[in-house]
Amino acid sequence: MLISKRLAMAASAALFTLMAGSAMAEGEKIVFGTDATYPPFESAGSGGEIVGFDIDVAKALCAEMKAECTFVNQDWDGIIPGLIAKKFDAIVSSMSITEERLQKVDFTDKVYNTPPAIVVPKDSAITEATEAALAGKTIGAQSSTTHSNYAEAHMKDAELKLYPTADEYKLDIASGRIDAAIDDVVVLSEWLKTADGACCKLLATLPVDPVINGAGAGIAVRKGDNALREKLNAAIKAVRASGEYKKINDKYFDFDVYGG
Repeated sequence: MLISKRLAMAASAALFTLMAGSAMAEGEKIVFGTDATYPPFESAGSGGEIVGFDIDVAKALCAEMKAECTFVNQDWDGIIPGLIAKKFDAIVSSMSITEERLQKVDFTDKVYNTPPAIVVPKDSAITEATEAALAGKTIGAQSSTTHSNYAEAHMKDAELKLYPTADEYKLDIASGRIDAAIDDVVVLSEWLKTADGACCKLLATLPVDPVINGAGAGIAVRKGDNALREKLNAAIKAVRASGEYKKINDKYFDFDVYGG
């Protein structure tokens, strides 16, 4: 009789532990780092909250995983070091999946995939986005990005001027201090629709360099954090299958930002 009671208590304790473990898994807390200076993907809202396409997608992934997620604003140059130093658990910040970055972090499957492009002032004499047409011109780009790497590789006769944030090169091209700027076509197109972007026009979308541009933008996690990466990948598949991804896509874009 005593043994039976003990066995029953042990079984109850084991069941409680299992249930508690499941509850803890569902209530997992994930902190995302993001550079909130890159609309429409991530930016600071009027109330100081971080908003944008990437943020909405991350929230949808968290809902799918039944995880509690928060977002930390981190400057771009310090975002991978911040992840490695465990300031946050993952990066959701339009970060392209490249071989160079894969030496430092691991990535989920892509969240979206869009090409680079060039903008110039509306009165610019530059008519083509070719190396010859841009020779001797000053091109602005955000530092430590695939776009700055693209300009270095494909616009070797131009002067490349690097900026800590996209906002700063936008100010300089609007003020006539640089001749052109390179960035994601969506980021540039959305900026051109604003009053601040009225100075400029889209010159051209650029051919993708698979080595430099990678396979699209994904969510970065620390090297070896396979558990989180796999959970995020499963959630990405689920929100795309459920139509939740499309709802978010259509909130921001009139085309499929996921890409081919």
